[in-house]
Amino acid sequence: MSGQSDELTGPDLEAGIDASSLAPGQLMAGHAFGEPVLLVHAQVNWFAVGAKCTHYSAPLDQGLLVGETLRCPWHHACFELHNGAASHAPALNDLPSYDVVVENNRVRVLRKRDHGQLRKRSLTTRGSRLPDRVIYEPNPVNGPESVVIIGAGAAGNACAEMLRREAYRGPITMIDPDPDAPYDRPNLSKDFLAGNAPEEWLPLHPHDFYEAQHIEILSGVAVDKVDTKARTIQLSDGSSRRYGCLLIATGATPVRLSIQGAERILYMRTLRDCRTIIERAKPGQKAVVVGASFIGLEVAASLTTRGLRVDVVAPEALPLERVLGKELGTLIKKVHEDKGVTFHLGHSVSAIHEKSVELDDFSRIDADIVIAGIGVRPNVKVGEDAGLTIDHGIAVSEFLETSVKGIFAAGDVARYPDAYSEQRIRIEHWVVAERQGQVVARNMLGHRDRFDDIPFFWSAHYDAVQIGYTGHVERWDSTVVDGSVEKLDCAVSYLVGGKRLAMATINRDRQNLETELELARALLLQPPPPVSVEAQEA
Repeated sequence: MSGQSDELTGPDLEAGIDASSLAPGQLMAGHAFGEPVLLVHAQVNWFAVGAKCTHYSAPLDQGLLVGETLRCPWHHACFELHNGAASHAPALNDLPSYDVVVENNRVRVLRKRDHGQLRKRSLTTRGSRLPDRVIYEPNPVNGPESVVIIGAGAAGNACAEMLRREAYRGPITMIDPDPDAPYDRPNLSKDFLAGNAPEEWLPLHPHDFYEAQHIEILSGVAVDKVDTKARTIQLSDGSSRRYGCLLIATGATPVRLSIQGAERILYMRTLRDCRTIIERAKPGQKAVVVGASFIGLEVAASLTTRGLRVDVVAPEALPLERVLGKELGTLIKKVHEDKGVTFHLGHSVSAIHEKSVELDDFSRIDADIVIAGIGVRPNVKVGEDAGLTIDHGIAVSEFLETSVKGIFAAGDVARYPDAYSEQRIRIEHWVVAERQGQVVARNMLGHRDRFDDIPFFWSAHYDAVQIGYTGHVERWDSTVVDGSVEKLDCAVSYLVGGKRLAMATINRDRQNLETELELARALLLQPPPPVSVEAQEA
């Protein structure tokens, strides 16, 4: 998933550099032992770690240094410099770490650290590296007797991994009806559907990773019932599991159209969905995408890249205007039109025929394949049947705990109190889901960590437009544009009462990352709100 060259650049850090050439707070990309290495001068300390983000191989020398933590410029993953640990998603794999020496005003990278060294150098539990192999405890000394995670998507997988980073050694079970989970869902509608990424890139980890971590995955199995008093779950295969702590990370399901010929419509949510679209999408065919959502437009871009002729039907006047505003909505529309996409805006689909789509004005569009992307609904049934509080999702506290003690919810299904906007919101972003899963893991082990991360997501449209969106605002008073929208180089701030609550950038990764940090620092100045959902014993 990397468009970056593997060619080694910059100085030879084995030979070293003059210490005065890198001021405190600066980063330098170089190489050592045949590998790309990033040298960091953080105040009085020197660090050396891998130079490429372990998520999508972004160049970390373009990232942001915050204390002794490094933030990736593309998708805002965080790494601890003292040991290379991936502390905040979306990166799940740690960076390689190296010993550095300063002698006679010269800084050199001495050696790559082995795993034994790194274990000794883990100064705190938070920010620990993932162990190579877990010493499993069927009856754990610390933490709950077992952890069951319903859903092996972003939140579920991140929770399981963070439990191991936090030294939990007890039983962990992930359950998901999707036989392919866990995998990189954001890539489905982007590079994978476009034909630019092979399927072997999609799994978040190989199977032997979960074996080494003693994380049990029950694939193709659904949860029928949660008994909160007995602390057990009943599975669709007739078996049951007991839990000490439970995470509900059941995600969401695409909204489906109920119209004539609806059985012909394909949807984009799972790897199986994506495989079906790829199997049916042939170059030269006509495809109709229903819905100008991010998913709908990414599908349109990917199918266009595959050589299909694409029409997009949507009720709004501009694509993505409700989320990004008029300026960027106009830009996105033009970018797609320049690639040959035809928009039918202000319209809805009334029927699907064998080789065409009928619109609400009785006109027809030729269609060999029809894909809908008109939103999703959270999968709350398991939580609702268990008696949890439901509020347009599963209601959780700042600690992501539900109304029943020991049961947490995260990801698309969780409606949580957003510390920054002071509203209860439900966010359907991959990075938010992963970071919520990580917070849940720590809170299962007795921490009281509030989830107060600034929401972030990204969207890619061809090679021309990389959108980064930081913050969250559903309605705004005004926007401020910095740069040139027409030149695909801009940042748009969304203001409420004169205060910036969110920013969308086009091809300005560093500015988006800096804005996330500004919003997070502003949040630190606010007093913590009271706990909004008090968990009770079942």
